[in-house]
Amino acid sequence: MDGESGWGTDQAGILVLPSGRRLRGRGLGRPTPPGARPQFGLYLLGPRPPALDWPARWLRWRDFRLPVDPVDAGDAFEEAWGRAASERVEVACRGGIGRTGTALACIAIIDGVPAADAVAFVREHYHPRAVETPSQERFVAHFPT
Repeated sequence: MDGESGWGTDQAGILVLPSGRRLRGRGLGRPTPPGARPQFGLYLLGPRPPALDWPARWLRWRDFRLPVDPVDAGDAFEEAWGRAASERVEVACRGGIGRTGTALACIAIIDGVPAADAVAFVREHYHPRAVETPSQERFVAHFPT
């Protein structure tokens, strides 16, 4: 999925899953990275995100916490993973580390990464501080519940 249709691995925030699917994690508090726009976004925020120029899904999730609805979260992660097979998918929260890292770790599990290895995988391939709290680490370890 390089070139015009996808994001290259040299771009900031790109997580390449074992299947080859790519997702971009980022913090909405930072400027939008240069390059191709997302074709779908999964936004992990307490308040509803502003309207965007691409299809998006909002998952209610306050900073340093867990998703308000874990079942909806699992469905959202499955949707993001499925779309990443052929679309540019962005996963983002305010800072781009805790909630985003937690979601990316769960998506990595869907892709086949063992739950026990998912946090380390995301920390190695996305951001070294991804998944910020012990409760977020437990959420990943027990995903899907």
